[in-house]
Amino acid sequence: MTGQTYVVIGGGLAGAKAVETLREEGFAGQVVLLAGEKRLPYERPPLSKGFLLDKDPADKATVHDEGWYAAHDVDLRLGTWADAVDVQQQTVTTEAETLHYDKLLLTTGAAPRKLKIPGSDEAPQHYLRTFGNSERLKADLSTGGRRVVVVGAGWIGLEVTAAARTYGNEVTVLEPQAAPLQAALGEEMGAVFATLHRDHDVDLRLATGVASFERLGDAWVVVDVNGHAHPADVIVVGVGVRPVTDLAEAAGLAVDNVVVVDASLRTSDPNVFAAGDVASAFNPLLGRHLRVEHWANALNAGPLAARAMLGQDVTYDRVPYFFSDQYDLGMEFSGHPEGYTRVVTRGDVDGREFIGFWLDSENRVLAGMNVNVWDVTDAIQALVRSRQPVDVARLSDPGVTLSDLAGG
Repeated sequence: MTGQTYVVIGGGLAGAKAVETLREEGFAGQVVLLAGEKRLPYERPPLSKGFLLDKDPADKATVHDEGWYAAHDVDLRLGTWADAVDVQQQTVTTEAETLHYDKLLLTTGAAPRKLKIPGSDEAPQHYLRTFGNSERLKADLSTGGRRVVVVGAGWIGLEVTAAARTYGNEVTVLEPQAAPLQAALGEEMGAVFATLHRDHDVDLRLATGVASFERLGDAWVVVDVNGHAHPADVIVVGVGVRPVTDLAEAAGLAVDNVVVVDASLRTSDPNVFAAGDVASAFNPLLGRHLRVEHWANALNAGPLAARAMLGQDVTYDRVPYFFSDQYDLGMEFSGHPEGYTRVVTRGDVDGREFIGFWLDSENRVLAGMNVNVWDVTDAIQALVRSRQPVDVARLSDPGVTLSDLAGG
């Protein structure tokens, strides 16, 4: 494949791991990585975890140092974004030039959803997606003693809440659902996180949306749907993200809110692939298309897309995985609980040292979450992959080894 050009658009983890894999797999052609930010490609979890808490330096999140790209002959273009893709001509247009590609990978990621309520155009708000976002938020939180209002009790909102409380700020969280993380975990397990944050003196307002931002003298208040005004020195909004599909849509690729790809991460055009937050891939294990926003998806999908670009017969059938750290609670989650009928636990839920399992009507494990219990992810993922019913009494018994459970 010498003489060919592979272009990757997007300078996050998926893109960086893709170009790494192209070279590891022996691709000898030109590799161009277009990174919209002027920062070396990096991982995003530290933005709401270690870096935000000032535990980890910024460079710990960097995927490769600058010298790696030069040493592996990767044409890394920082601060460069694609303006257009032409799939007929197989070109990518930037502000400076038009590039020909033989294969193209879209790892354009996602952008925070913005609130559209009265006052949202004027009120100062933090959205967390980039290192610059995290740096500015850390500067506001790290002084302590401030009144922080967090809109949204999803993963980002709760991790920021934990950081804000760790710095000694007063925090109010407004969440329109009946439980934190309800869309991801359901009410029963969401209640674990509600208790966790209330135990850390967070004013958690559930079933409470935000109505407006209003100026009060030199300060701002966040007014909830019940008419209560919450004074805010710092406002953080975490209400989800939208996939950045603009290039794909304009190019005429199949898009259904996300870029639709097959099990090899190929789009509707045979020379264009997509991976990470922007893509919804067909997962043969689950028998459906699935978009996964988390770190592990970028880590694993980028390399698989690179191998597919090289013509290898590969299939993306990973069990979805993500993790979170909040105060002294660490958790890992594996699987996809859609369609579950009940949750079964083993261990001490009140003591926040347990494993929860999401089961379907046939007692098959759809997903599992280990909370302050470690070295069980492989076993949980094996249960999910088995697609076999389990003995619920044994599943809930900490004395039974997880690896012995598949098949009942």
